[in-house]
Amino acid sequence: MKAIILATRNPGKVREVRKILGVLAPGVRLVPLSAFPRAKEVKESGSTLEVNAARKARYAAEISGMPALAEDSGLFVNALRGRPGVRSSRYSGRGDKANNEKLLWELRNVPAARRGAAYKCVAALATPKGKVFFSRGECKGRIAFEEKGRSGFGYDPLFIPRGFGKTFAQLGRKVKDGMSHRARALERMVPFIRKIRAA
Repeated sequence: MKAIILATRNPGKVREVRKILGVLAPGVRLVPLSAFPRAKEVKESGSTLEVNAARKARYAAEISGMPALAEDSGLFVNALRGRPGVRSSRYSGRGDKANNEKLLWELRNVPAARRGAAYKCVAALATPKGKVFFSRGECKGRIAFEEKGRSGFGYDPLFIPRGFGKTFAQLGRKVKDGMSHRARALERMVPFIRKIRAA
């Protein structure tokens, strides 16, 4: 059984990806990047989610000699012309709580009807030979007026998915894992994962 490197050190992402793929592709063994002590953190300095995801996947595949899966996600807010977007994790420079506070401050005068947003994810699966497969996922919704809920991470306490009246953090991981941008991108990645494992 071939293992796949999960090219992230973010514990929230590790848990989420493992749980999602555990349902979509049972039997896939994911090894976190932390299993390679000499591995460096790849900076997400690209101008697109695709560039960042590919950089992380290629690097992990190169240092491990194994297929590597990476993803980059962002929250794109309509009223802010797509910000924080590709810089979502570095929006404030001080972590999740500060990112949420900054987002709420920037939207302080924006009414409910104009608080539309979309979570977007690009997943990249790289082979040790340098080939990269991509998949994409999106979840539309809106931004709440205050943080609510304790589940998840990142902007989950602020993001209300379309068709719901609660944030991802209120709905819980099971609901989120079935409809999130990351879940949709990973679902579309499963055929590529199976192809690599069968090679």
